[in-house]
Amino acid sequence: MKGLKQRLLNETLIGCWLNLGSSVSAEIVGLAGFDWVLIDFEHGSGTEKDVLHQLQALEHTKAAAIIRVESYERQRIHRMLDYGANGIMIPRIESIEDAERGAKAMRYQPEGVRGVARMVRAAQYGLTFDDYMETSHKDIVGIVQIETRESLDLLDDIAAIDGIDVLFIGPMDLSTALGVRGQWDHPDYIRAIEQTACAAEKAGKTAGILLPVPGELLRYTELGYRFIASGSDTGFVAQGAIDTIKNITNKIKA
Repeated sequence: MKGLKQRLLNETLIGCWLNLGSSVSAEIVGLAGFDWVLIDFEHGSGTEKDVLHQLQALEHTKAAAIIRVESYERQRIHRMLDYGANGIMIPRIESIEDAERGAKAMRYQPEGVRGVARMVRAAQYGLTFDDYMETSHKDIVGIVQIETRESLDLLDDIAAIDGIDVLFIGPMDLSTALGVRGQWDHPDYIRAIEQTACAAEKAGKTAGILLPVPGELLRYTELGYRFIASGSDTGFVAQGAIDTIKNITNKIKA
């Protein structure tokens, strides 16, 4: 499982988004040295079939694989875990019930409600199922996204839920919900990120964020954020293409 959960409380872990649905870009990003990557099944281009191929491509890299599901529904979460995901990110938490349902879906009975199947990739197609069922709750990282006013009002209660390891800020959704979209220095946004970091620390959990501005890493680490994402495979390809054509055309003009 690559030990991601065990590293959460002691290290700053850097990740990035995988949006293209490509096993090739997943492998390239995984080999680049990120601690974790997020396969985005909420907004990404890939289908469920592509998720499995990306997980296989990431297997021989150091990057742990997190999957962002579309919702906290049990069937969606346990299917991604059966594929072999190292963790699950659940977007747009709006109530304690949302967070609790998501946490329980990541765990087998009696702590949770995850469906039980032996012949799945996560358990080496049955070869290690007993060990996996016994220890998976110690390894799977549970992440909920703080993106709504409702979640801000419930931070302490959400952070206290067993099975939730990371409170993760979705900056664009959160700032939009606060009526200050993209205004990273607005007092309401600053208050929200401070409150989230404080709630995580009090509960012995980790605060995370997708950096809205990559150069502002220190701003967030100083607040206590240690599960941090920056960039995406889509962005890397797009920016590389833009930089290449710009460089070539500038030389032609010269």
